[in-house]
Parts: sequence; structure tokens; C-alpha cells
Amino acid sequence: MSRQGKLAALASTGVTKAELDLLDGVTSTTAELNITDGVTSTAAELNILAGVTATAAEINLIDGGTARGTTAVADGDGFLTNDGGTMRMTKVDTLATYMGTKITGGSMVFIASSGAISSAATVDFTQFDATAYDSYEFAFLDVLPATDDVELRALTSSDTSSHSYDTGSADYLTPLAGTGTAAFGRVFNNTSSFSNVANEAFSGSIRIWNPHTSFYTTVSPIGGSYALPNGDVYGAQYFTFGFKRKEAAQVNAIRFYMESGNIASGEIVMYGIANGT
Repeated sequence: MSRQGKLAALASTGVTKAELDLLDGVTSTTAELNITDGVTSTAAELNILAGVTATAAEINLIDGGTARGTTAVADGDGFLTNDGGTMRMTKVDTLATYMGTKITGGSMVFIASSGAISSAATVDFTQFDATAYDSYEFAFLDVLPATDDVELRALTSSDTSSHSYDTGSADYLTPLAGTGTAAFGRVFNNTSSFSNVANEAFSGSIRIWNPHTSFYTTVSPIGGSYALPNGDVYGAQYFTFGFKRKEAAQVNAIRFYMESGNIASGEIVMYGIANGT
């Protein structure tokens, strides 16, 4: 076909010069252009991709594969959640708060731990929360004193700001060896034989009953065991008495310490007994 005939045939298609000029500079091959063959996406659907900064690896995280990492979760980390049909990024702290509202009354909830103790004069817990808990339980895990033949003692505080612990001569009632008052609470009876020999540590637990009322707070042993230097083991029958705080005031902190010397090792864990609100 002559050049004039080709131009005439092209003119018959109705394509304008402006439309042909759009092809100026196009470097795509026929195969590359054919990729769009069959695409039914609208311009609005394609425009959703505008502004996307995620990498292919990040987008692939939502793939249904089974590969999972072991990265530790910490405060401030986020997770993807479907909020009534809207996808949002939310902090794990928010999830923790929400889960806390789902805990039913009477449930035991972990609150805090001393961590592994390494020669501590005192171990304090100030995480009391009247809005969440009715009572508290403390677990003593392999607690070893630095000094031989000492007893485990406790002090309580009703000071909400500085947590000053009461040490008056009549602040506590300890029924061991008869009635009377003292400047400290004796956590268990018979712990004057508390051994500091390795592997003869004490394990047990106590309950602080309803400390958030303006009444005399009671601390009661639940049970436990510890070994003596001669190899004898004291069991639950020796874990009695506890003590009572001799003041009609709320308790919001407790301090554990030895009669003499430091707490050499072990761990103390605090649990809350969730209230019904």
C-alpha cells in the first residue's frame, strides 16, 4: 500500500493527531502492554495505591502463611485490629487495659514481682488498687535470709504519697507468744529458725484481706515450708498466726524484710484478687 493509502486508512479510524502524540516517548513492549489486557479495575480502585509506602515484605505479613517470629512484645508495640469494619493500628497497652476489664470478680491476677532478689534490705510493694482488687496474695519463692536464725517481718503503710511505713511500738498485733502489740508484723510463726544455708530457702504465701477499707487490716499465712540447718522441714502446721494492723485505716503498701540482715535471694510475687466491679 502506498504512503498515501496508509494515511487514508489511518484517517478512516477516527484517531486524531493529539491522540497519536500520546504515544510519543512510550518505551513499553507489546508484551508489557498486554499485561493490562483483561484488567477490570477502575481508576478509583487503582488510585487506592497512591500514597502506599509499605514494602512488599510488609504487605506479605498479612499473608496466611504459618511463619512466625519470636520478637518480644513490649509496651508501645502495635497490632492490627478490625474496629467495626475499619482497620486500625492499636497499642498492646490498650489491649491490656481492655482485658483487665474482662477479669471477673474473685480471679487472681498477677500484679508485680520483685524479680530475682540479690541481697536486698527490704522488698516493697506499692501497687495496691482499690478500684480493681479486694485482697492480695504474696508468694515467697525460695526466699533465703543472709543471716541465720531470723524471722520474716512486714510493715504496712496508709500514706498514699510517700508510702511511709508505720513502725510504732503498738502499730501491729502479733498473736505469737500471747496477745500484745509490736512495731512490726510477724509474717509467720516459728520463723526465728529461718536458715540461711544454701538450698534451705523458704517458700510459702500470705493473704492480705480487704486492705482498702477503714478497718483493721489482717495478714494471714496460707501455707508453705522451709528447712532448718539440721535438715528438718517445717510444714504448713507452722505457718499460722500472721498479724493485724492496729489502725482503722486503709493499707496501700507493704514492706517485707528480715529481722536482721538482708534478704539474700529468692523472689516475691504479688497477686490481686479482682473485685466484682
